Parts: sequence; C-alpha cells; structure tokens
Amino acid sequence: MLILKARAVMVKEGEVTPDVGGNDVDDPRPDALQDVPGDLTREELVEELEGLNEDQLIELVALMWLGRGDSETEEWDELVQLAGDREETPTIDYLLGHPLVADYWAEGLDKLGYGSLLD
Repeated sequence: MLILKARAVMVKEGEVTPDVGGNDVDDPRPDALQDVPGDLTREELVEELEGLNEDQLIELVALMWLGRGDSETEEWDELVQLAGDREETPTIDYLLGHPLVADYWAEGLDKLGYGSLLD
C-alpha cells in the first residue's frame, strides 16, 4: 500500500497556472495530477509513515537504498544498521525527498525475493 500511495504522490507536480492575460475560458488549466489544496494523497502517505515504528522506518530507508543499488541483499543487516545511523534529516522527510522512492522500494522487495507485491 505504501508503494501505491508513494507512486500516487510522486507523479504529481506543483500546481502552476500561468497568467496569460486572456479570457478565463481559453486559459490553460492545471492537469488533474497536480497537487491541489484538499488533495489528501500526500497527507495520507505521511500518516501511514507516521504510524510506523522507528525500526520499520529504518528498514524502509534500507529498502530504498537496496532498490537503488547502493548495496547487495547479502549486506542487508549492514544496510539496516547504516540506515539507523543516518541522522541528517527526519526519516519521513528523507524518504519523501526521493522522487523514485516507490520504485526503489519495489525494486528492493524484488531483490529480497518478495517481488514488488504489485504484480
């Protein structure tokens, strides 16, 4: 579920409505996938992540690193340890700061032998 929610969030762009100075009827409108006030997708993802314990969040960081090729599956325990030692940013902010986090999680699960759980 986290992968699906993260993918839904990461495909979005900030809402930008250009001021072309024309008629409102003819002016371009933002695409449906852009973030708009009241859209709960990112908020829902953050709430899901906030509901996890610290060990689970650390494993998500390690899974992201594994999925993007920073390490091999045989080094999983060391990768989790490194993720636990990481201190530069709050974990949820760190995870959501990576636009491909959902793809990395899916790839990491696949490397660990779980498949992406989306197939």
